[in-house]
Amino acid sequence: MKLSKKDILGIKELSQDEIHLILDTAESFLEVSTRKIKKVPTLRGKTVINFFVEASTRTRTSFEIAGKRLSADTVNISASTSSLVKGETLTDTAKTLEAMNPDIIVIRHSAAGAPHMLARLVRQSIINAGDGAHEHPTQALLDMMTIRMEKGTLRGLNVAIIGDIAHSRVARSNILGLTMMGANVTVCGPAMMIPRDVVKLSVRVSYHMEQAVKDADIIMMLRIQLERQNDNFFPSDREYARYYCLNSNNIRLAKPDVLVMHPGPINRGIEIAPDIADGAQSLILKQVTNGVAVRMALLYLLAGGEE
Repeated sequence: MKLSKKDILGIKELSQDEIHLILDTAESFLEVSTRKIKKVPTLRGKTVINFFVEASTRTRTSFEIAGKRLSADTVNISASTSSLVKGETLTDTAKTLEAMNPDIIVIRHSAAGAPHMLARLVRQSIINAGDGAHEHPTQALLDMMTIRMEKGTLRGLNVAIIGDIAHSRVARSNILGLTMMGANVTVCGPAMMIPRDVVKLSVRVSYHMEQAVKDADIIMMLRIQLERQNDNFFPSDREYARYYCLNSNNIRLAKPDVLVMHPGPINRGIEIAPDIADGAQSLILKQVTNGVAVRMALLYLLAGGEE
């Protein structure tokens, strides 16, 4: 089976079969990262441009490592080192990159829909590495891979996503992916951080941490997206932590084998207690490891590889 997509723009555009294909392919690439020489010649001669207009550590680094482990030529561009700072439009930048004839362009941008615009403008494959508060499909894919590897399935699991739902592209992509794959999703946070129409995405809404984590198989904590907030949504970090920090007290309400996730970066003591973030139930570093494998799989499949 091949991935019949030119671009990876959002989870909504993927089918269940395509998600399974990506996750299966990613699992097969995990072994490469354990080798003494962490490289295969799969994408030799291909060029991948990582165009990150927004700051990133995990996503940008993992895409760069993914390309290099597949032997692709990788080029990294940030906003501060591009002609965007000279007033060049994103359209002109995209056309300039297209003229250099790369094979895949990975883009992160603060404007929702920026990757979709590029996909219409250029012939190269576009991968959305996060667009504003809209979507972050590769994060959702690595999260689903991590859950599936730990629990054996996604179907029927109770997943609680807690925090700044309204401003989180990670939340949106995970909601779309997890519900599509048969999980039961509950979102929780302060009322002003829960979108009014989120129930249309087939999720349960709670404003109380204890209620949200009760009988959960997976608890996914989210970072407070201060850079996307124009107003003060809570009085202080201390007040937020009092009601919405995952700690040793409220985690006891979840299932005994509950697992904890966070896309990072973590605000310790605000969203999640340090002992939980570093504890045996935490999958946070496994998410990072699996992120490289998922991005290897996407580069490989978009370049024409078969399962």
